[in-house]
Amino acid sequence: MVQLSRICFRKYANFMDNLRLYVHGGSGGMGLPRLGGQGGNGGDVWVVASKTTTLKKVKDKYPQKRFVGGTGSNSSVRALKGAKGTDKEINAPVGITVTTDDGKIIGELNADGERLMVAKGGRGGTFHSAFEPSKGQAKHIRLDLKLIADLGLVGFPNAGKSSLLTAMSNATPQIANYAFTTLKPEIGKLMYKDYKQISVADLPGLIEGAHINKGMGHKFLKHVERTKQLLFVVDVSGFQLASKTPFRSAFEAVQLLTKELELFKEELVSKPALLVVNKMDLPDAEDRLVELREQLKNPEEFSDLLPDDMKPKNYLSFRHVVPVSALTGFGIEHLKSCIRESLDEAAETDSKAIHQERLKALMSNSHKLL
Repeated sequence: MVQLSRICFRKYANFMDNLRLYVHGGSGGMGLPRLGGQGGNGGDVWVVASKTTTLKKVKDKYPQKRFVGGTGSNSSVRALKGAKGTDKEINAPVGITVTTDDGKIIGELNADGERLMVAKGGRGGTFHSAFEPSKGQAKHIRLDLKLIADLGLVGFPNAGKSSLLTAMSNATPQIANYAFTTLKPEIGKLMYKDYKQISVADLPGLIEGAHINKGMGHKFLKHVERTKQLLFVVDVSGFQLASKTPFRSAFEAVQLLTKELELFKEELVSKPALLVVNKMDLPDAEDRLVELREQLKNPEEFSDLLPDDMKPKNYLSFRHVVPVSALTGFGIEHLKSCIRESLDEAAETDSKAIHQERLKALMSNSHKLL
């Protein structure tokens, strides 16, 4: 049996699917007792869905992760009713669930331009409050990118993604031998002996030029954003999309897939990734696998095989490279254990990071109280 190839680990810090923020509605303005003037209400804090942003962009733009609404204007002789404070907007990606720190759902944003108020501004001072204003709501919230699956299958048409999903799980996708094999994400469940379930999405087949929306490119790439990790699938003997397009080796297919993801959104290639080399039942598969492993170990040495516009900025380091045959079942159980290991390691890392973040916040608050 071909043994697992474990290629170097790297830090996957660029892609984010969870972000914790501090939000504070603006304070209201003072009322004017002698004339019965009413202070302006404080500005509210809103989360607004935007298809052009990512959680990483939010974090990079606002490293303090603090969002405060404007203070309402005081009532005055010139303006008895004070103006409302300026609202603060936080742009967030489409597909976000907004929760409180303890996981209670505040709302969801599923379409570009949708808005959700997360902190209401304080009321301006009025006769009923002895003309004293109130402070705005203050809380920590979490922005969670809703994931459609733990793992997304990434590959060119006819790499055998649908067959692989069928072999691994209880999904029964329609399998056909044409350019766009999968028309919408097909979700399969991997079942383990300890009852653990892992969801895998077979995404629409990618073609060269997907990043500029050839075929179903954009739909595919939008779904890729909403998986925790990527499972690249290539045909060990390479592929040719059509008679007019050039033949691509397995190594070239890997780099082309990487390039397409990179051109659409560079963060995508920072997700943890595994590589499945499918169709190991074909003649000469073993020799081709040896060649592919060698090329993946030193991709720079083989970069001259690729045209300049096909070369990714960074070559992917796969957590596991697993040879399989979806047709015969060879390597499938081993692949499932590699998937489990990769997801468990990532979950442990995330858990430690959240624990550290909470500990830091706790220490910061205790220092303020002293």
